[in-house]
Amino acid sequence: MIVIDNVIISDEVVSKKFVCDLGKCKGGCCEDGDAGAPLSNEELEEVRKNYAAIEHLLPKAAVKEVAKKGFYEYHAEFGWVTPTLPSDNEICVYAYREPDGMIKCAFEQAYLQGTISWRKPISCHLYPIIAKKGTHGDYDRVNYDPRETMCRPACQLGERLQVPVYKFLKEPLIRKYGEEFYNTLDAIAQEYNPGDEDAD
Repeated sequence: MIVIDNVIISDEVVSKKFVCDLGKCKGGCCEDGDAGAPLSNEELEEVRKNYAAIEHLLPKAAVKEVAKKGFYEYHAEFGWVTPTLPSDNEICVYAYREPDGMIKCAFEQAYLQGTISWRKPISCHLYPIIAKKGTHGDYDRVNYDPRETMCRPACQLGERLQVPVYKFLKEPLIRKYGEEFYNTLDAIAQEYNPGDEDAD
C-alpha cells in the first residue's frame, strides 16, 4: 500500500504491467461491466454541455435511449453513471461501434478532433485503475482492477513491453491528481521496480 496525501494506492498500480491492446479487446470496457461509466458531480455538467457536439456520432438507438433516460442515471452502488443500451450488449450510450467491431467513445473522438475540450469521464480514462472515495473519511482508494479475460492481452503486452500500470496511465493520473502527485508516485515506484526509469 502506498499513501500520498489523502490517496491510498494499491501496490499493484506500480508493480503490475499493462498496455491496452485495442486490436484484441476492441474497446470492450465500454460495454463490459455492471453499469455505465461512473461520473463525478462535476462531470454531469460536462456531459450535458457537450452532448450536442457528439450526438451525430451516436447510433439512433443510443440517441433514443438518451432521450428516454436522460444524460445520466443514478445507480445504487456506483452513483451517477452513463446510461447503457440494453439492445446492444449494454454498451455505453456515448460509445459507437466501427464496422470492424472497434468501440470508440464519442466524447473522446470529438475531443481529438478539437470540437470539445473535455475528453471523457475520468473513470474511463483511468481504467483499469479504479479510483473511489473511501467509505469513512476524506480520502481516495486507487486500485488496479483489469477484466480477467478481456484485459489479458493488455496484461501480456504490458509484461512484454515492461510498462507499469501507472506509467501507462500517466496522463489520466495527472488529470485526476496533478503532476506533483504523479512525480511522487513515480519516485516511490522506483523503489518497487528498480530499473524502470527508462520504461516511459
